[in-house]
Amino acid sequence: MDSRFFGLTLTNSAEYRKNLFTQIHNIVYHGNGGYDFGTIYNMPIWLRKFTFKQIDDYIKDVNKKTQQAQKGGKKNLLNSKTGKISAPKFNKSNPKKFLKRSSYK
Repeated sequence: MDSRFFGLTLTNSAEYRKNLFTQIHNIVYHGNGGYDFGTIYNMPIWLRKFTFKQIDDYIKDVNKKTQQAQKGGKKNLLNSKTGKISAPKFNKSNPKKFLKRSSYK
């Protein structure tokens, strides 16, 4: 029987171990304290892959929402043509609306 029967050879075993330990590390690190190394190492493969995928999908979703939020709120004060910084424009219509305390009358 050939040693490749089970799928691991001397050439791909190092890569497999690296992927395995990277996956375990990511689950433990991003699991927010819910997992330890021994639990993940001894977990069935299908369950470990499922857990890893769920955490990976969650992190990608959070990153996507964060980027969308940052993209929408950014205002560029640098004029691309002249290279000068322009002052932000504030609403000057009614400056007294913020001073509604009785001591400011």
